Amino acid sequence: MATTDLELLDAYSRAVVDAVDRVAPAVVKVEVRGGGGDAKGRRGAGGSGSGFVFTPDGLILTNSHVVAAGADISVSLTDGRVLRADLVGDDPHTDLAVLRVTAPDLQSAPLGDSATLKPGQVVIAIGNPFGFQHTVTTGVVSALGRSLRARTVRLMENLIQTDAALNPGNSGGPLVTSRGEVVGVNTAVILGGQGIAFAVPINTATWVISSLLRDGRVRRSHLGVAGQDVDIPRRFVREYQLPRERGLAVTAVTPESPADAAGLRPGDLILDFGGTPVSGVDDLVRLLTDSAIGQVTPLRILRHGAPRRVLVTPRETPD
Repeated sequence: MATTDLELLDAYSRAVVDAVDRVAPAVVKVEVRGGGGDAKGRRGAGGSGSGFVFTPDGLILTNSHVVAAGADISVSLTDGRVLRADLVGDDPHTDLAVLRVTAPDLQSAPLGDSATLKPGQVVIAIGNPFGFQHTVTTGVVSALGRSLRARTVRLMENLIQTDAALNPGNSGGPLVTSRGEVVGVNTAVILGGQGIAFAVPINTATWVISSLLRDGRVRRSHLGVAGQDVDIPRRFVREYQLPRERGLAVTAVTPESPADAAGLRPGDLILDFGGTPVSGVDDLVRLLTDSAIGQVTPLRILRHGAPRRVLVTPRETPD
């Protein structure tokens, strides 16, 4: 190997080692014992994953699916301490959860800016795959802006795709830059895929964190409709100069819901919400944020081939 290659390898190795030294002390193993039990008093099955301390006073970020349905949560630190953790709140739609522990001398991981990531950039994953604590893997940012279905069927958007090796147990661990800054929360792998894994951007996580700390949940709005994505007949697209050729066909309306109060009916075709085009279910769900709660919003629809405008007031989605 040429001298220049050795120098490059050394520089790469030094960068990875420095980043791991900076973040690894904040990475924890999360262990969950399930709640409930059977008639013989046996407790439900638990699980484990990863997480990381992000504030010196003991706040930990992990995946929602790691702590889902867990009655007893504990975290293991790099120094050997095992601490009981309380669930501050979780958001299954983004697969994120915040825990809190109380202990002195906690080391926290610095958070970076995921908006600055570039495809090809080196990233490092730290976690506990298959129970092997504080395992380090490296790779690159394979792509940005990926979408993936959450367990709730809602679309998780703007995910980071990486080829850093992730396995069961890595969930909730940090994705780190060579500068030692957390830019993502590892969340999923493609089963059977080679080097295809995903992380929630840390910028998304900071928004979720603030909501969980404030309300214990992420507030979203809803209309009370069920629907499906459909093609709009081309003659209607041309006649009404519609910006898109797909819309959301309403298949059911929940009684006494915002949609019911607005007069929506099965068979209506939703074209836009508050002036923003709607091409299907995901578009509408994306627009139903907390800021829409209680806001009178115009909804453009097609009913029996004729355009209509109705006013709807979204309500907060119940837990």
